[in-house]
Amino acid sequence: MDTILVINAGSSHLRFQIYSVEGEGRLRQQLQGRIDGIGRCPRLQASRAAGDPLANRAYPVEAVPDISAALNIAGGWLRDELHISPIAVGHHVVHGGTEHDRSVLIDHGVLARLERLTALAPLHLPHNLAPIRSILVDFPSVPQVACFDTAFHRTHAAVADHYAIPPPLYVEGVRRYGFHGLSYEYIAKTLPMIAPKIALGRVIVARLGSGASMCALSGGRSVESTMGFSALDGLPMGARPGQIDPGVVLYLISEKGMSAQMVQEFLHEDCGLKGLSGGVSGDVRQLEASQDPSAKFAIDYFVYRIGLNAGMLAAALQGLDAFVFTAEVGVNSASIRSRVVEQLAWLGVRLDVVENARKSQLISSAASRIPVYVVPSDEELMIARHTLALLMSGSSRAPSRVC
Repeated sequence: MDTILVINAGSSHLRFQIYSVEGEGRLRQQLQGRIDGIGRCPRLQASRAAGDPLANRAYPVEAVPDISAALNIAGGWLRDELHISPIAVGHHVVHGGTEHDRSVLIDHGVLARLERLTALAPLHLPHNLAPIRSILVDFPSVPQVACFDTAFHRTHAAVADHYAIPPPLYVEGVRRYGFHGLSYEYIAKTLPMIAPKIALGRVIVARLGSGASMCALSGGRSVESTMGFSALDGLPMGARPGQIDPGVVLYLISEKGMSAQMVQEFLHEDCGLKGLSGGVSGDVRQLEASQDPSAKFAIDYFVYRIGLNAGMLAAALQGLDAFVFTAEVGVNSASIRSRVVEQLAWLGVRLDVVENARKSQLISSAASRIPVYVVPSDEELMIARHTLALLMSGSSRAPSRVC
């Protein structure tokens, strides 16, 4: 059975999924796994698609010091114990820069160009590229595909793409990219099966999780996003502030004596819901359960900014035909969905309280002028689809085996 391995690598984790390639190019998830605590307290956990556990193993910290070591452990486990040897590997890559508006087959030249983009996503891209580099060295004949979070947003018009700065900086790459594109692409391709007429119209998608953003879709294409040059922009997130006046950054440097590195760490690790709540948590579930007034304020702020950005995106679309919740918070928190819909009442949105509590696909009432949907996204499946499409197009070398 031919299979495709999907990899999503972060600073301290390696997540992976295996998809089987079935008739007529269909894909079916076989298993999912992760190695967390890389360099600290590494642990391999994996389960079948149905949830049946396959592995739960701790490792000495010296055995898994980095992403490459984690890849070797995951690959060895897949090969030696499950007898799985994927024919190709698809990678989640946060940033594709100005050059990549679609997924691409990786070779040394592509890798070198992606490495030059590290300054655009310094906390993500090096970890995304580490497993690519390892596989190129150890399994050079195996097709690898890079799937970019920025690619889906390359359809933005110039006025949505620019900052009000001199043109040379835009040419250099200082522009509004947008992120979470694989998630939005999945929603755009799934909506025609849920609501065909709406899918061709004007839709706002709220991807609410520890990393949160919103996207305006017109005819299934991205026309505007709350995230811009970096994944710090837009909505408040678990530990990232979202939209912030650049003057605040200047103040941190000039008045607080913070270096660029210190500011970077502060904006990525100490702000957002975590910062607003006074350190209670950046996790919406814990904030909702807390009695601390600061936790309540963090949730209030989160909901307020979602509503504010919905207005901006509705303006970009010149109207609205549907609203979609997705990602962990959007799919699992009936309370957040209810409060966001209250913020959208001025657009004629009305909630069906019963359907919202049931986590139904359609949660708006019959009286609502605009339908509201809950649609889980699947970024890994999108990566597997892109990988398979490139293999089937004949763009790649003959499949070999990896791991």
